[in-house]
Amino acid sequence: MGVGLLSIILVAGCNHSGTSPAADPSSAHGSAAVGAASLPTPHACEKYVAALCEKTGKESDTCRAMGISADVLPPAACSAGLNDLAYSFRKLAEESKSCDELTAKLCAETGPTSTSCDLVKSQSKQLAPERCKIMLDHVPEIVADLKKMEEASRPLSAEVVAALARGKAPSFGPENAKVTVIEFADFQCPYCAKAAEVVEQVREKYQDRVHFVFRQFPLSMHENARGAAEAALAANAQGNFWKFHDKLFQNQGKLTREGLEGLAKEVGLNLPKFKKALDEKTYAADVDSDVKLGDSALVQGTPTLIINGVRAPNPTSFEDVSAQIESALKGGSAATPGGNAG
Repeated sequence: MGVGLLSIILVAGCNHSGTSPAADPSSAHGSAAVGAASLPTPHACEKYVAALCEKTGKESDTCRAMGISADVLPPAACSAGLNDLAYSFRKLAEESKSCDELTAKLCAETGPTSTSCDLVKSQSKQLAPERCKIMLDHVPEIVADLKKMEEASRPLSAEVVAALARGKAPSFGPENAKVTVIEFADFQCPYCAKAAEVVEQVREKYQDRVHFVFRQFPLSMHENARGAAEAALAANAQGNFWKFHDKLFQNQGKLTREGLEGLAKEVGLNLPKFKKALDEKTYAADVDSDVKLGDSALVQGTPTLIINGVRAPNPTSFEDVSAQIESALKGGSAATPGGNAG
């Protein structure tokens, strides 16, 4: 849509739309997220910025803008601001009216008790008023996307989970484990690299209690992701998927054809066989199949982690993922491959 929708539905991940929060300089997850406390400003300016950030939220666009500008503000101006914070707060309240209006309209369309409304309420606080004003002109498109997200967040049926787990995709853990975890990932997505660390922790902690299946989901926004996905399956055919998987995520800047061959050599793959598979696109159809499976499960971006049919809200946090797995082991998830609910 091009108006910053991802800022209001901010999720740690790479998205189908071709936008990644990591690449958005106005995103709290981007490189421009400068905290006021990290700036070498005079004491009065530090206090003034801290007061404004406390009011607007430390991850808000306003807080980040103030944190950047505070470095050049005269201490006297900051002292004056501290002496009349009520004026600044009043101006902030006036400016936030557009965001309040945006929140009201989106919640009216999606339902005041919906998860979309809750998400809008929390994330709209982070937006600059200028963004909210722009987004007010695109409410129908935003509502449509929010409803898609709502639909995608619903638990998958046991039949769908079983279909996602079937086949020869790379995996670990017994197929009859009580908990099935399915990941859709893109080897060029920076958030997937973080999720890969979580996956390793899952393997170490749960071993034979979890059946984990890895599915390819290269995004068009990443030019080398498709080749890396095919290369990973070529490594899998040689029985060395997970070591190569780790190498890919640890070297996301080396996913060109030359780089893939270098990484294959490092992990000890049969290079002639590996090159032949890439030249002949032996695993292209398998990648296509995984992408279709992801689309059928309404995967919106990467990493997507599905635990007994329920999407993990924060797949880059081992604590959150582990808590969800523990709940599933106790029978708390919505669906299992065996068809048992709850």
